[in-house]
Amino acid sequence: MPEQSALTDKKFASRVDWNLMRTFVDIVRAGGIGAAARQLNKQQPSISAALKRLEEHVGATLLHRTATGVEMTAAGKAMMALCEDMLESARLVPHQIAQATKRVEGIVRIQIVSALVSVEFDEAIASFHRRNPDIHIEIRVSPWRQVLDALERGEVEIGVGYDGDVRGSLTYEPLFCERQQLYCARSHPLFGHRVNRLNELKDEGFVLTGEDEIETITHLRRRYRLGTRVSGLAEDINEARRLIVQGVGLGFLPIPAVEDDVAKGRLWPLLHTETEPTYDIYLLARAEPSRDTATQLFLDEVMRRIRAKR
Repeated sequence: MPEQSALTDKKFASRVDWNLMRTFVDIVRAGGIGAAARQLNKQQPSISAALKRLEEHVGATLLHRTATGVEMTAAGKAMMALCEDMLESARLVPHQIAQATKRVEGIVRIQIVSALVSVEFDEAIASFHRRNPDIHIEIRVSPWRQVLDALERGEVEIGVGYDGDVRGSLTYEPLFCERQQLYCARSHPLFGHRVNRLNELKDEGFVLTGEDEIETITHLRRRYRLGTRVSGLAEDINEARRLIVQGVGLGFLPIPAVEDDVAKGRLWPLLHTETEPTYDIYLLARAEPSRDTATQLFLDEVMRRIRAKR
């Protein structure tokens, strides 16, 4: 259909059929009109007609048909974002009503990586507990791959951690960008010096973090043959820090987790700032959840604080 000027209609909300927006989302998520019709068990002409009616309401073309399905226009992308926000708000209605009308009870199960430092996450816990004192918060700590696996198996509904890939069964909300450094103890000959060439450290003893090692760090080590001589191993970042502080070996650690040790001269950062490995830490959740009210309210609390920071 030809592109029209966008309608500025104060009565739009009362005129539009909200089911048309739901159908539009189904088309986009299915990847095409025919695919959406099959998933919804409806006739393709009815799905096409629904899309046409919505486009007439908003005064703009939302989707272009392609050889492989459909492609969103700029207006379509804006509509999709709005529709997803509205659907999310509608899904939260029973949870918010429950919180407003009664004391919510339950358990929020969260799985996180070790040595997590996040002001937003901590503030969300404090605020959530003040509002919902009868909800029990349970936090488990594990290597990052186990966080992802526990979410996929439904053992927990919320996770915080790293992922070098994207699992389609999970949603990812960036929580913060974490940096790591390579540290040595005060007793090490390199204390007080910076390293210009990492391959000069290939014969040094290293403390490794096993399954908890971020893939970015693994690739960096392998590139420069670091850690071929393992002098210590700890799956938990806090315990790896303990070994490094005691002079067992060099090791990579998240910068926020050891700021106090650096300030007090127990650890020394060997890398120049511009070469520090960086990666995203995500707030993770299942993409197709059946969350109870307690869990959903906690997720809302964290999400509000993440988005307010941006």
